[in-house]
Amino acid sequence: MRGGVCGATVLIAALSFALSSLALAQDSRESVEADVSTRRIAIESDFSGVRILLFGAVENSTQTAPEDGLYDLAIVIEGPREELIVRRKSKVAGIWVNTEANPYKAVPSYYAIISTRPVDEIARPQLLKWLGIGFDQIKLLAVGKFEEGEEKNFRESIIRIKETQGLYRKAEHGVAFIGSSLFRATIDLPANVSVGEFSARVHLFRNGAYLNSYNTQLNLQREGFERLVYTFAFEYPFFYGVAAVILAVLAGLAATAIFKRD
Repeated sequence: MRGGVCGATVLIAALSFALSSLALAQDSRESVEADVSTRRIAIESDFSGVRILLFGAVENSTQTAPEDGLYDLAIVIEGPREELIVRRKSKVAGIWVNTEANPYKAVPSYYAIISTRPVDEIARPQLLKWLGIGFDQIKLLAVGKFEEGEEKNFRESIIRIKETQGLYRKAEHGVAFIGSSLFRATIDLPANVSVGEFSARVHLFRNGAYLNSYNTQLNLQREGFERLVYTFAFEYPFFYGVAAVILAVLAGLAATAIFKRD
């Protein structure tokens, strides 16, 4: 009987040791934490864009200096989603006119990839697809129906236009380690960026293997006169329209009076 009790005790002790070792291994695994220099950005009438600092650290880092290059980081910043219509122009009777329009839902108004090096060198395409890293992995929900191969052309047009507007960006060497574990990157938001909540997803890799991710947010909000006009226009559209007409008439009368004097 005593032998059975001793055997059970040994088994429990071995199991406890195994679980403790597993917990210790999980605790010692590298992970990433990050934050931004400001979580709330005021958008006023004179807003001309802003640069935000994103900083963080790799917990349980095993590299001794930035030059070791053991880790890669890919940061994805995504703005509020919006609806848009993509139109195709065709030449009809010698004139370029819109001949086809396709609506899209939930299109990211802003999308930026900041990484330690080109993302296709960081991980396999399947892994990048799973994590949603890259312009090819942006989820664009098309509402209309397309002929075979046509949706790809419209998708590429959206990305190309957004890049031209400075709203889709890549910074392939935009993340820099400043120590064995500390890193930093800058996020440039242009003047034409949409207002709303932005997400920043930080993905950590080592030798092509995915280790960990961390999410943080920042918010762009209208303030001052900009917010007053926006609220008035969307909550009281009729009165906003009347006020706009009155201001236009007054401006016209003022211009007429000035030119008559001359």
